[in-house]
This record gives sequence, structure tokens and C-alpha cells, in this order.
Amino acid sequence: MWSEARHQKIRMLLQRHQRITTEDTIRELGVSRETVRRDFLELEALGLLQRVHGGAIYLSDEPPIDKRNTIHIAAKKAIVRSVAQRLRTPVTLFMDAGSTTTLLARELAQLSGLTLITNSLSAAACFTDPPGNPDNQIIILPGVLNTTLSSTSGASTILQIQTFHADIALLSPVAVNARQGASSFLHDEALIARAMSEGATETWILADHSKIGAASRETYCPAERIDRLFCNSQALQTEGFEALRAKVGAVILN
Repeated sequence: MWSEARHQKIRMLLQRHQRITTEDTIRELGVSRETVRRDFLELEALGLLQRVHGGAIYLSDEPPIDKRNTIHIAAKKAIVRSVAQRLRTPVTLFMDAGSTTTLLARELAQLSGLTLITNSLSAAACFTDPPGNPDNQIIILPGVLNTTLSSTSGASTILQIQTFHADIALLSPVAVNARQGASSFLHDEALIARAMSEGATETWILADHSKIGAASRETYCPAERIDRLFCNSQALQTEGFEALRAKVGAVILN
């Protein structure tokens, strides 16, 4: 079993049981004690579990932003390049906050004819350094500042989103699967992504292979309403991928 598949299985076990033992994990995965120990160490480094005597306990589906900015960078860069290549300008876009969408903003800053509506200060900043193309219009949504995510959220953010209509909502979930669709761990983030999806003609989901088949706390876009799912080819070996592919409009593998 590939390490990514093992990590996903461990996360699913933790989501279901909140606490797992080393012995149970060895039996479930059919691997050695040393392999489980190494997997626990790697997942703990990503902020996805806490090792305890005899096993591990669940923390959350969403690692801290500083961790997210260093996870699966090559896969995320391939995904955002693929998204940028498929955009036809002029176009109006919604974009939520996250490590993948910030990487996407860096790609989009090289284009022209964009109207980008976002709650991500990090994404907006990509269009200012160096000074961006004057043909692009960047709209930063108001709201309560989340210094951890460098984003805005809250009722005023949702109300402002609802005054716009976008051609495409570009969203990066914590998890995406066939049953739950795209989901987020934080309620405020889910509300923003849901409003963006509902206010756009199409919803494009950007999710590296580690998010495929996983589940998080709050659904914001059912699988059937995902028009395009961008992920990387390692998703082909991920449990739940085929069921998800059968439900979404199109899958673009990179």
C-alpha cells in the first residue's frame, strides 16, 4: 500500500473513532509496526494527529496554514497551472482562501481580463507585487479579519458575495468525496465557499490527492454540483476516487 493511501486510511480511522491504537492500525493496514510508527510521525508533523502512548488521537481535518503551505507543493502547482490554462478571459471569478488558491492567484496574476472576487488577502496580494496588470480588477470582500488564514469572514462577507455573480467559483476544500461532496472543517470557511459556489455559473474544485475520498465537518458543494475537479494523477490510487469521478461533471488529472 502506498504511503498516501495509508495516510488516508489512518485519517479515515481517526475521523471514525477519534482514537486508534498502533495494534489496530497494523491489522487494518496489513503493515509492520515500524511502518505505522513512521506514518504516525509524518501525520503528526503535518498537524493531523497527536501521538499518544499505544496509538494516536484525532486533532482535526485541517492542518495549520503554515503546514498547508508546505504540503504537496508539486501537486498543487501542477493543479493551478492546469486551471489557469483552461480559463478564457474576460472572466469573473470567486476565489476562497487557502494554500492552493494562493498558489493559483500567483498564476492568474500573469493573465489579463480578470475580475477576481476573494476573501483571501494573500491571494489579492499576488496581484500587487510586482504591480499587477491594470486590466485585472481585484475585489477584496469585507469582513472580520482572520489573521491565521489572512482572510475575511462573517456575515458581511457573505452578504457581499451575494451581491455578485461570477462565471466560475474556484474553491479548494479540506476534503472531497462522492457522498459528501466538497467540505470544510471550519464553519465560516464552509459558509463562504457555499455562497461562492451558489453565486457562480460553474464550480471548479481544486484538490490534491490527499483530499480525495476524505471527509470533513461541513459540506458546501455536493459532488453532483462540481463542474470540474482538478487533482493530480496519484488520485487514481486513492480509495473513493472512482465513485467521486462518476458524480462530478469532469475530472482533470495533472
